[in-house]
Amino acid sequence: MTDHATTGHPSAPLPVPRRIPTPPHPTERTRALPGQHAKSAQEDPAAPAAVQAILRSPSYLEADRDVAFLDRNDTRGPRLQLDYLKAELLMEGHGVAHTIVVFGSTRLLEPAAAARAVEAAEAALAARPEDTALRARLAIARRILDKSKYYDIARAFGSIAGVAGANARGGRIMVMTGGGPGIMEAANRGAHDRASKSIGLNITLPHEQYPNPYVTPELCFQFHYFAIRKLHFLNRARALVVFPGGYGTLDELFEVLTLVQTRKIAPLPVILVGEAYWRRVFDPDFLVAEGTIDPEDRELFWFAETAEDIWHDILRWYEAAGAPLLPPGDAAAPNPEACP
Repeated sequence: MTDHATTGHPSAPLPVPRRIPTPPHPTERTRALPGQHAKSAQEDPAAPAAVQAILRSPSYLEADRDVAFLDRNDTRGPRLQLDYLKAELLMEGHGVAHTIVVFGSTRLLEPAAAARAVEAAEAALAARPEDTALRARLAIARRILDKSKYYDIARAFGSIAGVAGANARGGRIMVMTGGGPGIMEAANRGAHDRASKSIGLNITLPHEQYPNPYVTPELCFQFHYFAIRKLHFLNRARALVVFPGGYGTLDELFEVLTLVQTRKIAPLPVILVGEAYWRRVFDPDFLVAEGTIDPEDRELFWFAETAEDIWHDILRWYEAAGAPLLPPGDAAAPNPEACP
């Protein structure tokens, strides 16, 4: 019974619950809406064909499913955004904090493959000793064999960075390459040898470039625009390691040096592997003497020859900058030979 002293109202019966509708099905209807069925031929003999013509028209495609529309010149802006955003969101989702970017030639083979190429060139020349093109092919194959040591160095470096980078301050450092063959394959392979994840940023070309098999599948991306790919190379980069290479390698190297020179990006270690090769490719001392760069610009990079030296040089650079990459006592390079 209701307490009059506390409620101030006499006792009354509880209200009868009002009827509310049964919640409808989230997607289905009991009775179809008029627009769910096309106009019938019974109503208009020409109607079904007219509706099918509309459904087949490119204008009727939703914009994000209309490839021809997305390929127009005036939709390049959204394509650029998507090219950037897909890789960015996926790397964020996989916790990619920092990277060490490795560049180098797609043509530098692992030693066994380079040796086989020399043997094949020797056999071809033996069958046609007067063929000057075959003689040049053999000379190049031998030079590639000489440089195949860099495949092993890149693989060893990928192994070291793949393991040691797990303990970096501010989040794991991961190996990142262009995702293709040659030196890129070697660096990804080194990380793969130690069961470490690594990243590959492939690019669409008129002749398809397959990703190398050692990139972590969920961290292998394909870009349409070189510019967006370049952005991702540097967006999380803590160091740039550049092995002998050709136009593509030089493009990436000089772009980074220009960005650091102008302080468009903060300075970072830039290491050229194989001093003898790079001394012949370009002469920074000549550029200084000619007044086209300043002496301080010559100090934006240095040379190294071994995987261990590359890793320790990166650590020393950050220590000198007052921002050590690794916690105290964790700076030793792991043994790249100790693969699982």
